[in-house]
Amino acid sequence: MSHSITRRNLVTAGALILKPQAVRGAQANSALSIGLIGCGRRGTYVSGLFAKNEFAKIAALCDIYDDQIAAAAQKFSGARTFKNYHDLLASDVDAVYIATPPYLHPEHFEAAVKARKHIFMEKPAGVDPAGCRRVVAAAKQADKTKRITVDYQQRYGKDYKKAYEIVHSGELGAIKMVRASWLGGGLPVREGVPASEEQMRNWLFYRERSGDIIVEQNCHNLDVVNWFMGTHPVRAFGYGGRQVRTNIGNILDNLAATFHFENGVVFSYSANQFSSGGFADVSETFICERGAVTTSRRGVKIYRNKENPAEEIITQGDITQDAVNEFVEGARTGKIENAAFSAAESTLSAILARESIYSGREMTWPQLGS
Repeated sequence: MSHSITRRNLVTAGALILKPQAVRGAQANSALSIGLIGCGRRGTYVSGLFAKNEFAKIAALCDIYDDQIAAAAQKFSGARTFKNYHDLLASDVDAVYIATPPYLHPEHFEAAVKARKHIFMEKPAGVDPAGCRRVVAAAKQADKTKRITVDYQQRYGKDYKKAYEIVHSGELGAIKMVRASWLGGGLPVREGVPASEEQMRNWLFYRERSGDIIVEQNCHNLDVVNWFMGTHPVRAFGYGGRQVRTNIGNILDNLAATFHFENGVVFSYSANQFSSGGFADVSETFICERGAVTTSRRGVKIYRNKENPAEEIITQGDITQDAVNEFVEGARTGKIENAAFSAAESTLSAILARESIYSGREMTWPQLGS
């Protein structure tokens, strides 16, 4: 049987598994116990958002580094600690939050599915097509009573959902062009770590571990575009380089790519990780037949005509809290989703552009499935 990933088999798999299931009983009347796998900066921060939810508790912690476990244990008093993620998965936690480096996501996701846990996993799905295929294969075998969410948090943000509804209501007509960007500052470097641990501690800066910036970070924008478009781009061409950050790692620090959808819509994208005097632009703009919508984590702008100013919706708080809250509610009350399929699709969309940048030639979707 072919293991190629196509839109058809992604959608078909989702249709079989994404239907809500009735999973009620004692769990709905008690706090969801969560085990954190990966006690780094992101894992500890988002676990703090779980702890803010009255129906969730961080019950277990796992990391390969003692100092990271110790720091997390101070924040989450009473949580059991593990050095091996298999031991955590064998425990009685209801759910796991996977916040390990992206190259480990397929392995850890597969193990969590086999352990029949609810799963909240950081993006991306993996760092290469093989890893994405592994996630899809595991997701197809998942317990249909378990919720699987991937931290593409825009999909859960209340204002992003409003924007999606406006675009898909037909009020502004069909999407005819898309632009998006992640233009922002650099990433924090862990200093003073042993040479033997440097690449793991600073995994963000190594393409083999992170997938490069377009896969590890910019996949957020691409996921929003796929979501609004209802499909993935079929081809991409891009350029990228290292202009500022040349002292660590091997990932790009700036790039530009053009994506093409099967219906003819063109999507232009740009990203960097420069510190540029405070300038930043992290957003997506959907240019429709009779207006436009710009989405970002700061809020939404709706452009309906030239005569009136854009309608603006200001987003309050961190939309990751929305994603966390929906996960907790869904796992406790049986509102089930399996987001692994769309997560793999968006990750592959980022890989499509990355491989074009690396190879210097246009890449097409079928080339990712071989």
